[in-house]
Amino acid sequence: MNTQILPTLILAILFNCTGTKPTKFRADNENFQYSGRYQLLDNDAALISPGASVSINFSGTECKVYLKGENPPYNYVSFELDGNYLGRTKIESSAVQEYHVEVSAEKKVHSLKIIKESEASNGYVLLHGIEVEEILENDFSSQPYIEFIGDSITCGAAADGSTVPCDTGEYFDHENVYFSYGANVARALQADFTLSSVSGIGMYRNWNDENIEEPIMPQVYENLYLNTDDTIGNNFDRTPDIVSICLGTNDLSNGDGVKPRLPFNKEKYTANYINFIKTVYGHYPNTQIVLLNSPMVGGEKNTLLVSCLKEVQSYFAQNHNKSVLLFEFDSTYTNGCLWHPSVEEHKKMAQKLTPFFRKLL
Repeated sequence: MNTQILPTLILAILFNCTGTKPTKFRADNENFQYSGRYQLLDNDAALISPGASVSINFSGTECKVYLKGENPPYNYVSFELDGNYLGRTKIESSAVQEYHVEVSAEKKVHSLKIIKESEASNGYVLLHGIEVEEILENDFSSQPYIEFIGDSITCGAAADGSTVPCDTGEYFDHENVYFSYGANVARALQADFTLSSVSGIGMYRNWNDENIEEPIMPQVYENLYLNTDDTIGNNFDRTPDIVSICLGTNDLSNGDGVKPRLPFNKEKYTANYINFIKTVYGHYPNTQIVLLNSPMVGGEKNTLLVSCLKEVQSYFAQNHNKSVLLFEFDSTYTNGCLWHPSVEEHKKMAQKLTPFFRKLL
């Protein structure tokens, strides 16, 4: 059966569903499995970071999801039913809306996953509840767990021009978290994952800012909403098996050519990277950290970036007896929108990265 989410309907996404009368389950149900950065708000749940998700197992032939956006219309979600990707849907309203998901009557038990397809800066997507016949036990505690820290590449930003062409729409119309390299790697390894990623962000400066007007990753990482609001800290209770860091593309960028841009400061980048890893180890002393070079940077800039990452490796080996690993993409991937990796290139990147991570797990 070809199940599709229809993004053209504003108030609801309607499918013909049959079955016994369902029950609406609140977002704080113990069998709702959350991943990524999220926050329980009374009986609702805010999906915050790109890739933040909720998963349920359920029985029955009808499924309704109740969602609203904090800052529509640039919040998206995608649905995965029984392992099948149903596509992205724009959340058009700041009021709770009902979204119907077509469920096959051929199976009695189903799995549903709802994934936030937009960044923390777009505001959260609020899950008000899910209406199904019965919620079943849901336990993913035995899954490996990977955290991917990065910038727009890790977000899957500017990757997808299939629905809204690259030369039309807005920046966030082209984001595809579901097929980002991190999400692809996680599915291949049957792992849970978190994306702690922000478009344009860097380790000591951002794409078009010298850390004057905008915060850098070390300044937002410990805050739940990946911004400068430190009143709500991130939850670091669960230790990832692997923490992957891909930051440097924006530090090395030339900016927009209009705003003043200083030459790349290798010493500052390296020092900030070392201190940031100390922060990560402070929360996860036993995690395996893997550094990635940039899939958007080649030539002399890549040589410079890799030399910085090797200095970071050497520092932790010599001073802390820590084995920080380095994975190098052997080519650049820039065929998506705005010279970012495309959806197909994210798949290629994941194919190269997956065996490396599989050995670590």
